[in-house]
Amino acid sequence: MGDRLAASFIGGWMGSHRAQLRLGVRIIVASLVSYIVAHLLGFTQSYWAVLTAVIVMQASVGGALKATIDRFVGSVGGAIWGVIVSLYVPHADVWSLGLALTAATAPLAVVAAIHPTYRVAPITAIILVLAPSQTAGPVAAAILRLEEIGLGSVVAIAVSLLVLPARAHGVVAEAAGRVLSIMSELMGVIAAGLTMPIDQEAVQSLHDLMRGGIGQAETGALETLQERSRFLTTAPDQEPMVRTLRRMRNGLAMIGRAVAEPFDKPVRERLVRPATALSDAIAAYFRDAATALSLRKPAPSLEPMEQALRDYEEAVAILRESGLTRKMPGEAVGRLFALAFGLEQLHRDMADLADRVNELAAS
Repeated sequence: MGDRLAASFIGGWMGSHRAQLRLGVRIIVASLVSYIVAHLLGFTQSYWAVLTAVIVMQASVGGALKATIDRFVGSVGGAIWGVIVSLYVPHADVWSLGLALTAATAPLAVVAAIHPTYRVAPITAIILVLAPSQTAGPVAAAILRLEEIGLGSVVAIAVSLLVLPARAHGVVAEAAGRVLSIMSELMGVIAAGLTMPIDQEAVQSLHDLMRGGIGQAETGALETLQERSRFLTTAPDQEPMVRTLRRMRNGLAMIGRAVAEPFDKPVRERLVRPATALSDAIAAYFRDAATALSLRKPAPSLEPMEQALRDYEEAVAILRESGLTRKMPGEAVGRLFALAFGLEQLHRDMADLADRVNELAAS
């Protein structure tokens, strides 16, 4: 029994961390291959190739490609400046070496502060100044360093393409699926506002998780552009998916504010049933859409949600015809109309989401 539970736990954990495990395998393979190739080529400092392969390896091919370009450009700039400082700034003693170190670091530190992707530049320059080659001059040392970094970069790209490859649009799909699952959970918390005050801490926590997931999707979308620009994928641009996720998060925030406090009892009695049914339908759609993304299947039907929305709108119309809205406080009337607007906006965004899910299923 205990063994079965342990196996089930391990299997579940591995299933929920597939992307991370694939990345871990690629890092291991890239580091070993870099070390072996550097050794065969006779590099004296093979660890630079190994470190580069590990550093530039990312969750997707596009991410690894971008990291490789950034690291190599930064290394070239740092190497050139480090050579210049080594050749023209004397550093035979402690004080002059400190002056050379300042000269090597100052301009590149500013560049790295403005463009963090090039933070390797000052590191490369510092190494060339502080640890020059014992058998060659600064120019030869810089060339050797760039060769080692280039080797690690090439190996990382090759491993990204050949070992458990992951395309950037897949990263977007996984991140979007997580965000949709969180949105489904959030709908349940918001729906409670129909009868009792909403748990604002839970709402904030879920919004924070959504922001993190959308950030991951944004990164994946940028990496997809890298892959598309170099003909590594035919997947569609993923920025529309990211925009849709942002709009839906904003729509849910609007709906949450509208039901932050329960409406008066006469209003609740007329709206709680259709509103709860609509909330359940929206949450179910988010769950089904997340599953569709994970399985690369077409988007689920919007009809159940749309029918629930029509029923809710009909209930609101009957409420207005009954004259109850004229007896409601102005603040409550405003929230009621804000809720209707938020739901309609969310409906449009969910239709857009269906298009994005179908695009990924076809890619």
